[in-house]
Amino acid sequence: MNKKKVTFDDIAKYTNFSKTTISRYFNNPDSLTIENQEIIAQALTDLNYQENKLAKAFVNGKSEFVGIIVPNLYLHYYAEMLNQILNTFENFGYKFLIFASKSNAETERRYIQELLSYKIEGMIILSHTIHSKELASYDIPIVTIEREDQYVNSINSDNYMGAVQGTSLLYKNNCDILLHVNSNVSKAVPAYGRIQGFQDTCVKYNINHELIIRDLGHSPQEIHKSMLEIYEYVKHKYPNQKKGLFLANDTHAGSMLNIIFREHGTLPDEYRIIGFDDSPAAGQAILPISTVGQQIDKIAYEAMELLVTLMNERKKRRPQPQTELIHKNITPILMRRETTD
Repeated sequence: MNKKKVTFDDIAKYTNFSKTTISRYFNNPDSLTIENQEIIAQALTDLNYQENKLAKAFVNGKSEFVGIIVPNLYLHYYAEMLNQILNTFENFGYKFLIFASKSNAETERRYIQELLSYKIEGMIILSHTIHSKELASYDIPIVTIEREDQYVNSINSDNYMGAVQGTSLLYKNNCDILLHVNSNVSKAVPAYGRIQGFQDTCVKYNINHELIIRDLGHSPQEIHKSMLEIYEYVKHKYPNQKKGLFLANDTHAGSMLNIIFREHGTLPDEYRIIGFDDSPAAGQAILPISTVGQQIDKIAYEAMELLVTLMNERKKRRPQPQTELIHKNITPILMRRETTD
């Protein structure tokens, strides 16, 4: 059966308060006495009132929505990070509007305008397309994750430490040659620490090594093609040598493992593989993949916790301007599995 929609007028008649008083309860409850707040709250229960939160957002500008922009969802890292951010609803009560920008700047700008039109209270940005200076110009609380962050707040993994951990593990596996496969990452991006950490560790211990830096593709098909080409290159350049492969992420590591497994029916002793992220796909691979765990759940929680702090400050009658940006690194954890000794 259809139920009659309860209005402010109905609540006012039920409580013998004015509609202005009812409006104040929703938009500025502290202006009412505790006793009157309790009377109205009980009336809402008695009348089975369902609040129109979208209408409320247009009245007071507090939508309880956060916008999220990710570059894609085919990399396991972004899918799991998004999953963990969504899980914070139970802790913080914010809902999410999500767009995948596909690394297109104009598309991303259009998505941001769409998000702002819904009166979002803040944004979490994982895409790398728009410079942080432009993001800061939107004058809305923003926290970024694993991207260039000169002008915005950020929560990142300690990529350098993670690379040192991963490279050191391959070194302890008595590999003859260590290879790090990555995209052409800007030094301004936190993930560049994976390249630098690999290089520094190899130089420190005088390890024979090679960096393979190239465009690795922007779809599962392109990634597989790149991994296949790299596998053929490595196989022919370093025959009869034990090769330690440090891949930039678990998606690439999984693709490389599948290619090797299809050719050999197993992971031969001449290959050792480690990824980066500790996304669920790494532990569920045909052979569980050793990886550098970014503590994705912790990064997601701390990013949302920081954003909520920034948004709450904006809601104060006299908000204090932020005088110093916050950049926090989360310590990675090495996960040793079956693709290394």
